[in-house]
Amino acid sequence: MSQKNLIVAFGGVSPEHEVSVLTAIQAISALEESSYNCIPLYITKSGRWLTGEKLLDLSNYKEISKLESDAISCAFVKDETGRTLLKEQESAGFFSKPKSYPVYAVLCAFHGSEGENGSFQGVCEMMNVPYSGSGVLGSSLGMDKVKAKLVATANGIPVTKAVNFYESDWEKEQEEIINVAEDFGYPLIVKPVSLGSSIGVAIANTREELVNSIETAFRYDAHLLIEEAVNPLMEINCSVIGTPEDCRPSVCEKPLGQTETLSFEDKYQSGGGEKGMASADRVIPADISKELTKKIRDLATKTFSVLDASGIARLDFLVNANTKEVYFNEINTIPGSFSFYLWDKSDIPFNMLLEELIDIGLKKHREKNGRVRSYETNLLSEKAIKGIKGLKGSKN
Repeated sequence: MSQKNLIVAFGGVSPEHEVSVLTAIQAISALEESSYNCIPLYITKSGRWLTGEKLLDLSNYKEISKLESDAISCAFVKDETGRTLLKEQESAGFFSKPKSYPVYAVLCAFHGSEGENGSFQGVCEMMNVPYSGSGVLGSSLGMDKVKAKLVATANGIPVTKAVNFYESDWEKEQEEIINVAEDFGYPLIVKPVSLGSSIGVAIANTREELVNSIETAFRYDAHLLIEEAVNPLMEINCSVIGTPEDCRPSVCEKPLGQTETLSFEDKYQSGGGEKGMASADRVIPADISKELTKKIRDLATKTFSVLDASGIARLDFLVNANTKEVYFNEINTIPGSFSFYLWDKSDIPFNMLLEELIDIGLKKHREKNGRVRSYETNLLSEKAIKGIKGLKGSKN
């Protein structure tokens, strides 16, 4: 069987850059025996697009400046037939020519910022190439915790009380914002609105800690969220695969962190770091009742659908350990390690999970191209252009 070029896109201008590298290398390794020819598309922290075989070796990322100098600049281009190619912008050697790879599909392995917020997905849409995961709307909703909660609330999905504000609001209305937040009662959770992996997230038990946490979080995002804390807290996560019209949940997990809320270190460095999200300590399946498991899985699929997610996502929930009340916390539209550890416990190995993820993207692309995508008019005909020119000379 001839291999098809699968562009694995990762890295990006994001605080979660390194996590994305881990996820991409894991996926490429899992697809070694597949029908796909995995071509790396690494976006550096400065936004350069690079490709080349050296990007496939995780050990090379220890010397990132050397790796970037050894890799090859590239870009998406259209050939004369309209086909999209990943084209090298320079040759790999003195006697070689730049290579071009016809794009069969793109596997998005970004985490955070421009790679996960819909921006890169928009590039894929413009280039008309199939890509994995949520589309532009679902990706942008998933990255914005405030908008995601608004959509969830409008659809009867419970969320915790919260107040959100921009840096300009904080400069003018600091006292008012603090007073609203303190009405929820301490402890309070401070979060950047558009970041994942718990970067910039902090627990505040006093006003002083609250102010310090807010000032720190503004280093990462200009839009922040202060939430009431669920106490006593139990975090339960569930992955979902499919489309808004047809999706199914994985088993649930109960993450185990060193603090009340999982930190970046809890998620990615507890097992040495090289396994990405799969290194975190967790109980799978979560040791909760059948009733609570069903409730969370049902909420996960409903939230996945109303947020217009697609592909694989992980939905995180906050549970009051005493009352068993459940609150939607956030959705990760490209979860660390593609949440393969949850699907492995659901009897789907990583390679098959990735194959299904790619197939979902291919199906969405076929459906999109099966619709009318242009509308023939005579707007630019000679007569119409004369009419437009006439408008320039008209007076109100």
